[in-house]
Amino acid sequence: MSDVRVVVRERYGQAALRVVQEQEKGSCCGTGGSCGTTDPITRDLYDAVTTATLPEAAVLASLGCGNPTALAELNAGEVVLDLGSGGGIDVLLSAKRVGPTGKAYGLDMTDEMLALARKNAAEVGATNVEFLKGHIEEIPLPDDSVDVIISNCVINLSADKRQVLREAFRVLKPGGRFAVSDVVVNGEVPAEVRRSMELWVGCVAGALEVSQFEALLTEAGFEDASVEPTRVYRVEDARAFLEEAGLDIDAYGDAVDGKIMAAFVRATKPAAANVGESKLGACCAPGCCA
Repeated sequence: MSDVRVVVRERYGQAALRVVQEQEKGSCCGTGGSCGTTDPITRDLYDAVTTATLPEAAVLASLGCGNPTALAELNAGEVVLDLGSGGGIDVLLSAKRVGPTGKAYGLDMTDEMLALARKNAAEVGATNVEFLKGHIEEIPLPDDSVDVIISNCVINLSADKRQVLREAFRVLKPGGRFAVSDVVVNGEVPAEVRRSMELWVGCVAGALEVSQFEALLTEAGFEDASVEPTRVYRVEDARAFLEEAGLDIDAYGDAVDGKIMAAFVRATKPAAANVGESKLGACCAPGCCA
Protein backbone atom coordinates (compact mmCIF):
# COMPACT_ATOMS: atom_id res chain seq x y z
CA MET A 1 0.00 0.00 0.00
CA SER A 2 2.84 2.39 0.83
CA ASP A 3 4.19 2.41 -2.75
CA VAL A 4 0.78 3.32 -4.13
CA ARG A 5 0.34 6.07 -1.54
CA VAL A 6 3.73 7.58 -2.39
CA VAL A 7 2.96 7.72 -6.10
CA VAL A 8 -0.55 9.08 -5.60
CA ARG A 9 0.57 11.69 -3.06
CA GLU A 10 3.35 12.88 -5.36
CA ARG A 11 1.15 13.11 -8.44
CA TYR A 12 -1.71 14.94 -6.72
CA GLY A 13 0.68 17.21 -4.87
CA GLN A 14 2.15 18.22 -8.22
CA ALA A 15 -1.35 18.81 -9.58
CA ALA A 16 -2.13 21.22 -6.71
CA LEU A 17 1.11 23.11 -7.26
CA ARG A 18 0.38 23.44 -10.99
CA VAL A 19 -2.97 25.05 -10.20
CA VAL A 20 -1.29 27.58 -7.92
CA GLN A 21 1.39 28.33 -10.50
CA GLU A 22 -1.15 28.81 -13.30
CA GLN A 23 -3.15 31.20 -11.15
CA GLU A 24 -0.04 33.17 -10.30
CA LYS A 25 0.66 33.50 -14.04
CA GLY A 26 -2.93 34.63 -14.61
CA SER A 27 -3.82 31.71 -16.85
CA CYS A 28 -5.80 28.57 -16.28
CA CYS A 29 -5.21 26.93 -19.64
CA GLY A 30 -3.18 23.79 -19.69
CA THR A 31 -4.65 22.47 -16.44
CA GLY A 32 -8.22 21.78 -17.46
CA GLY A 33 -11.04 23.30 -15.42
CA SER A 34 -12.76 26.37 -16.81
CA CYS A 35 -10.47 26.50 -19.83
CA GLY A 36 -11.61 23.04 -20.77
CA THR A 37 -9.93 19.65 -20.83
CA THR A 38 -9.63 16.85 -23.34
CA ASP A 39 -9.33 14.19 -20.63
CA PRO A 40 -12.33 11.88 -21.17
CA ILE A 41 -12.53 11.13 -17.44
CA THR A 42 -12.43 14.65 -16.00
CA ARG A 43 -14.06 16.79 -18.70
CA ASP A 44 -17.51 18.39 -18.41
CA LEU A 45 -18.32 17.15 -14.92
CA TYR A 46 -19.68 20.44 -13.55
CA ASP A 47 -21.79 22.98 -15.39
CA ALA A 48 -21.13 26.72 -15.32
CA VAL A 49 -24.03 27.41 -12.98
CA THR A 50 -22.69 24.92 -10.43
CA THR A 51 -19.20 26.38 -10.43
CA ALA A 52 -20.10 30.05 -10.81
CA THR A 53 -19.68 30.86 -7.11
CA LEU A 54 -16.65 28.65 -6.50
CA PRO A 55 -13.01 29.76 -6.49
CA GLU A 56 -11.35 29.09 -9.82
CA ALA A 57 -8.64 27.06 -8.07
CA ALA A 58 -11.24 24.63 -6.71
CA VAL A 59 -12.52 23.99 -10.22
CA LEU A 60 -9.04 23.70 -11.72
CA ALA A 61 -7.95 21.20 -9.08
CA SER A 62 -10.92 18.92 -9.69
CA LEU A 63 -9.55 15.58 -10.89
CA GLY A 64 -12.66 13.49 -10.43
CA CYS A 65 -14.74 11.32 -12.74
CA GLY A 66 -18.21 12.54 -11.76
CA ASN A 67 -20.21 14.98 -9.69
CA PRO A 68 -21.36 13.08 -6.58
CA THR A 69 -22.98 16.19 -5.09
CA ALA A 70 -25.41 16.32 -8.01
CA LEU A 71 -26.46 12.70 -7.50
CA ALA A 72 -26.33 12.32 -3.72
CA GLU A 73 -29.38 13.40 -1.75
CA LEU A 74 -27.96 16.00 0.63
CA ASN A 75 -30.30 17.68 3.10
CA ALA A 76 -30.03 20.72 5.34
CA GLY A 77 -28.36 19.96 8.66
CA GLU A 78 -26.57 16.80 7.54
CA VAL A 79 -22.89 15.96 8.03
CA VAL A 80 -21.06 15.02 4.84
CA LEU A 81 -17.59 13.50 4.43
CA ASP A 82 -15.67 13.65 1.14
CA LEU A 83 -13.01 10.93 0.89
CA GLY A 84 -10.01 12.29 -1.00
CA SER A 85 -11.29 15.86 -1.17
CA GLY A 86 -8.46 17.37 -3.23
CA GLY A 87 -8.92 21.09 -3.87
CA GLY A 88 -12.28 21.03 -2.11
CA ILE A 89 -14.80 21.45 -4.94
CA ASP A 90 -17.20 18.76 -3.70
CA VAL A 91 -16.80 19.81 -0.06
CA LEU A 92 -17.75 23.39 -0.92
CA LEU A 93 -20.71 22.26 -3.02
CA SER A 94 -21.84 19.96 -0.20
CA ALA A 95 -21.50 22.73 2.37
CA LYS A 96 -23.98 24.81 0.39
CA ARG A 97 -26.44 21.93 0.23
CA VAL A 98 -26.38 21.12 3.96
CA GLY A 99 -26.44 24.79 4.97
CA PRO A 100 -25.22 26.47 8.15
CA THR A 101 -26.75 23.83 10.41
CA GLY A 102 -24.84 21.08 8.63
CA LYS A 103 -21.15 20.40 8.08
CA ALA A 104 -18.93 19.16 5.27
CA TYR A 105 -15.63 17.41 6.00
CA GLY A 106 -12.89 16.82 3.45
CA LEU A 107 -10.25 14.13 4.03
CA ASP A 108 -7.01 14.13 2.05
CA MET A 109 -3.44 12.90 2.59
CA THR A 110 -1.73 15.46 0.34
CA ASP A 111 -0.45 18.60 2.06
CA GLU A 112 -0.54 20.69 -1.13
CA MET A 113 -4.17 19.79 -1.82
CA LEU A 114 -5.17 20.46 1.78
CA ALA A 115 -3.53 23.89 1.67
CA LEU A 116 -5.32 24.69 -1.59
CA ALA A 117 -8.67 23.47 -0.25
CA ARG A 118 -8.40 25.55 2.93
CA LYS A 119 -7.50 28.59 0.86
CA ASN A 120 -10.52 28.00 -1.37
CA ALA A 121 -12.84 27.65 1.64
CA ALA A 122 -11.51 30.88 3.14
CA GLU A 123 -11.98 32.68 -0.18
CA VAL A 124 -15.72 31.95 -0.23
CA GLY A 125 -16.15 32.38 3.52
CA ALA A 126 -17.32 28.80 4.10
CA THR A 127 -17.62 28.35 7.85
CA ASN A 128 -19.26 24.91 7.91
CA VAL A 129 -16.32 23.04 6.34
CA GLU A 130 -13.28 21.31 7.81
CA PHE A 131 -10.40 19.67 5.99
CA LEU A 132 -8.68 16.76 7.73
CA LYS A 133 -5.33 15.19 6.95
CA GLY A 134 -5.33 11.42 6.85
CA HIS A 135 -5.87 8.27 4.83
CA ILE A 136 -9.21 6.99 3.61
CA GLU A 137 -8.29 3.59 5.07
CA GLU A 138 -8.07 5.21 8.53
CA ILE A 139 -10.72 7.93 8.72
CA PRO A 140 -9.99 10.30 11.65
CA LEU A 141 -13.61 10.61 12.76
CA PRO A 142 -15.58 8.73 15.45
CA ASP A 143 -18.07 5.93 14.89
CA ASP A 144 -21.57 6.88 13.72
CA SER A 145 -20.69 10.54 13.08
CA VAL A 146 -21.52 11.13 9.39
CA ASP A 147 -24.81 11.16 7.48
CA VAL A 148 -23.41 10.90 3.94
CA ILE A 149 -20.08 9.81 2.48
CA ILE A 150 -19.16 11.08 -0.96
CA SER A 151 -15.99 10.64 -3.01
CA ASN A 152 -14.91 11.51 -6.51
CA CYS A 153 -12.67 9.01 -8.29
CA VAL A 154 -10.50 8.29 -5.23
CA ILE A 155 -11.47 4.89 -3.80
CA ASN A 156 -10.06 3.20 -6.90
CA LEU A 157 -6.66 4.67 -5.97
CA SER A 158 -6.50 2.77 -2.68
CA ALA A 159 -4.58 -0.49 -2.48
CA ASP A 160 -6.95 -1.69 0.29
CA LYS A 161 -10.48 -0.94 -0.85
CA ARG A 162 -11.96 -3.45 1.58
CA GLN A 163 -10.58 -1.39 4.48
CA VAL A 164 -11.85 1.85 2.92
CA LEU A 165 -15.38 0.47 2.81
CA ARG A 166 -15.14 -0.87 6.36
CA GLU A 167 -14.08 2.55 7.57
CA ALA A 168 -16.87 4.22 5.60
CA PHE A 169 -19.37 1.89 7.25
CA ARG A 170 -17.91 2.58 10.70
CA VAL A 171 -18.17 6.38 10.55
CA LEU A 172 -21.62 6.47 8.96
CA LYS A 173 -24.59 6.82 11.26
CA PRO A 174 -27.20 4.05 11.15
CA GLY A 175 -29.25 4.79 8.05
CA GLY A 176 -26.36 6.81 6.58
CA ARG A 177 -25.71 6.83 2.85
CA PHE A 178 -22.66 5.96 0.77
CA ALA A 179 -22.85 7.91 -2.51
CA VAL A 180 -19.64 8.11 -4.51
CA SER A 181 -18.47 8.59 -8.07
CA ASP A 182 -15.73 6.21 -9.11
CA VAL A 183 -14.19 4.46 -12.09
CA VAL A 184 -15.25 0.83 -12.40
CA VAL A 185 -14.54 -2.01 -14.81
CA ASN A 186 -17.17 -4.13 -16.55
CA GLY A 187 -15.37 -7.38 -17.32
CA GLU A 188 -11.68 -8.25 -17.60
CA VAL A 189 -8.94 -5.83 -18.62
CA PRO A 190 -5.36 -6.82 -19.58
CA ALA A 191 -2.93 -7.50 -16.75
CA GLU A 192 -0.50 -4.99 -18.24
CA VAL A 193 -3.06 -2.24 -17.70
CA ARG A 194 -3.64 -3.32 -14.11
CA ARG A 195 0.09 -3.32 -13.39
CA SER A 196 0.74 0.18 -14.70
CA MET A 197 1.22 2.67 -11.85
CA GLU A 198 0.69 5.54 -14.30
CA LEU A 199 -2.77 4.22 -15.05
CA TRP A 200 -3.42 3.60 -11.35
CA VAL A 201 -2.85 7.28 -10.62
CA GLY A 202 -4.99 8.03 -13.68
CA CYS A 203 -7.95 6.22 -12.06
CA VAL A 204 -8.02 3.14 -14.29
CA ALA A 205 -5.69 0.35 -13.17
CA GLY A 206 -7.03 0.24 -9.60
CA ALA A 207 -10.70 0.25 -10.59
CA LEU A 208 -12.91 -2.48 -9.14
CA GLU A 209 -15.07 -4.71 -11.31
CA VAL A 210 -18.76 -3.83 -10.87
CA SER A 211 -19.84 -7.03 -9.11
CA GLN A 212 -16.70 -6.93 -6.94
CA PHE A 213 -17.54 -3.40 -5.76
CA GLU A 214 -21.07 -4.46 -4.85
CA ALA A 215 -19.77 -7.57 -3.06
CA LEU A 216 -17.26 -5.60 -0.99
CA LEU A 217 -19.96 -3.14 0.06
CA THR A 218 -22.19 -6.00 1.17
CA GLU A 219 -19.30 -7.64 2.99
CA ALA A 220 -18.64 -4.39 4.87
CA GLY A 221 -22.25 -4.41 6.12
CA PHE A 222 -23.99 -2.13 3.62
CA GLU A 223 -27.34 -2.91 2.06
CA ASP A 224 -28.94 -1.98 -1.28
CA ALA A 225 -25.56 -1.64 -3.04
CA SER A 226 -25.81 -0.52 -6.66
CA VAL A 227 -23.50 0.70 -9.41
CA GLU A 228 -25.01 3.04 -12.00
CA PRO A 229 -22.83 3.88 -15.06
CA THR A 230 -22.64 7.60 -15.81
CA ARG A 231 -20.04 7.56 -18.60
CA VAL A 232 -18.65 4.70 -20.69
CA TYR A 233 -15.18 5.12 -22.19
CA ARG A 234 -14.55 3.93 -25.74
CA VAL A 235 -11.29 2.93 -27.37
CA GLU A 236 -10.56 6.49 -28.54
CA ASP A 237 -11.07 7.76 -25.00
CA ALA A 238 -8.53 5.18 -23.86
CA ARG A 239 -5.93 6.23 -26.40
CA ALA A 240 -4.48 9.11 -24.35
CA PHE A 241 -3.98 7.25 -21.08
CA LEU A 242 -2.66 4.10 -22.80
CA GLU A 243 -0.10 6.05 -24.81
CA GLU A 244 0.91 8.11 -21.74
CA ALA A 245 1.70 4.85 -19.95
CA GLY A 246 3.75 3.61 -22.91
CA LEU A 247 1.25 0.92 -23.94
CA ASP A 248 0.43 0.13 -27.57
CA ILE A 249 -3.05 1.36 -28.44
CA ASP A 250 -3.32 -1.23 -31.23
CA ALA A 251 -2.52 -4.02 -28.79
CA TYR A 252 -4.71 -2.90 -25.89
CA GLY A 253 -7.35 -0.56 -27.27
CA ASP A 254 -9.91 -3.20 -28.22
CA ALA A 255 -9.34 -5.00 -24.92
CA VAL A 256 -10.50 -1.99 -22.89
CA ASP A 257 -13.12 -0.62 -25.28
CA GLY A 258 -16.36 -0.08 -23.36
CA LYS A 259 -15.12 -1.93 -20.28
CA ILE A 260 -14.07 1.12 -18.27
CA MET A 261 -16.82 3.34 -16.92
CA ALA A 262 -17.43 6.20 -14.55
CA ALA A 263 -20.25 5.21 -12.23
CA PHE A 264 -22.29 6.41 -9.29
CA VAL A 265 -22.06 3.87 -6.47
CA ARG A 266 -24.76 3.83 -3.79
CA ALA A 267 -25.29 1.85 -0.60
CA THR A 268 -26.90 2.36 2.80
CA LYS A 269 -25.82 1.49 6.32
CA PRO A 270 -28.72 -0.36 7.94
CA ALA A 271 -30.82 1.57 10.43
CA ALA A 272 -30.13 0.94 14.11
CA ALA A 273 -32.92 -1.62 14.44
CA ASN A 274 -31.63 -3.61 11.48
CA VAL A 275 -28.06 -3.50 12.75
CA GLY A 276 -29.28 -4.90 16.06
CA GLU A 277 -31.25 -7.63 14.32
CA SER A 278 -28.22 -8.65 12.25
CA LYS A 279 -26.15 -9.05 15.42
CA LEU A 280 -28.80 -10.57 17.70
CA GLY A 281 -31.22 -12.24 15.37
CA ALA A 282 -34.89 -12.45 16.38
CA CYS A 283 -33.93 -12.63 20.04
CA CYS A 284 -36.36 -10.32 21.74
CA ALA A 285 -38.33 -12.96 23.54
CA PRO A 286 -38.54 -12.41 27.32
CA GLY A 287 -35.14 -12.89 28.92
CA CYS A 288 -33.24 -12.85 25.58
CA CYS A 289 -32.49 -9.16 25.06
CA ALA A 290 -30.60 -7.20 27.69
